[in-house]
Amino acid sequence: MSLAFHNGRFLPYSELHIAPHDAGFVFGATVTDFCRTYAHKLFRWPDHLARLRRDCGACAVPLPYSDEELTAAAETLVAENTKGLPANDDLALITFATPGPLGYMAGTENGPPTVAMHTFPIPKERYRRFFTEGVVLELAGPLPLVQSVPRSVKHRNRLHWWTAPRAVRTAGAISMLRAPNGSPDTAIGGVLAVRNGMIEYPVPGSVLDSISLKVVAELAAKVGIATHEQTNWPAYPSDETASEMLLAGTAFGIAGVQAYIVQSERKDFSWPGPVFTKLAAAWSELVGVDIVKQFTG
Repeated sequence: MSLAFHNGRFLPYSELHIAPHDAGFVFGATVTDFCRTYAHKLFRWPDHLARLRRDCGACAVPLPYSDEELTAAAETLVAENTKGLPANDDLALITFATPGPLGYMAGTENGPPTVAMHTFPIPKERYRRFFTEGVVLELAGPLPLVQSVPRSVKHRNRLHWWTAPRAVRTAGAISMLRAPNGSPDTAIGGVLAVRNGMIEYPVPGSVLDSISLKVVAELAAKVGIATHEQTNWPAYPSDETASEMLLAGTAFGIAGVQAYIVQSERKDFSWPGPVFTKLAAAWSELVGVDIVKQFTG
């Protein structure tokens, strides 16, 4: 039985719920985080926790537990929910926080805040093709202009990521949206380009503050690949001089892009590319797990 955490207590996952009068449901006022394990150990948890706390502050969502309490809860869930799992199977850990129940709907006072954690197995089948044939990215439209919430914040008001896949025409493509400066993003990971041997990043603040992109920057420095911010991303594949594109996300790590599509234009890349191959090897060494074989083996 999978264990979950809800407002200071552990309970079966089947009993975890959010009330219909919770602000997280009524307003979509939910700050969230997606962490994962490698070899049954949480990866970059302090970074995920720091981002969660920062984003809760930015969105006026109380987080009434200390870092030590949240870490203890996370480690308990991982220890319990990995029991019996094969060594090559890992977990996603979802943490979310909301302002809690709305008093005027519940007939009580506002709150207390809702803070919960739960896990599920990393869905290998969902990402397997990333490592057998490469990622296909297709532009679905612009990122929505939500001025009250910075694009760097990870939250659950994600209707645009629900509708984006329904706007692409290519079967199996990952839908991509663009910020006003052209910086691309997806619901499952950050997009990078490789030009002239250097890795280009979206400008910070223009897209989600991705921990996986930070891992790529660290690994790139380790293997001797330069990185820099791209302030003006080309609008169409015909404008691209990229030799490779990459996708980095918590669930799968780093993946190479096989094709990039904008409307009727398509750019195909030689896959797997040399930069992806170097970074995948470095990522695997960092986490002690062959990230390609985990999804294909």
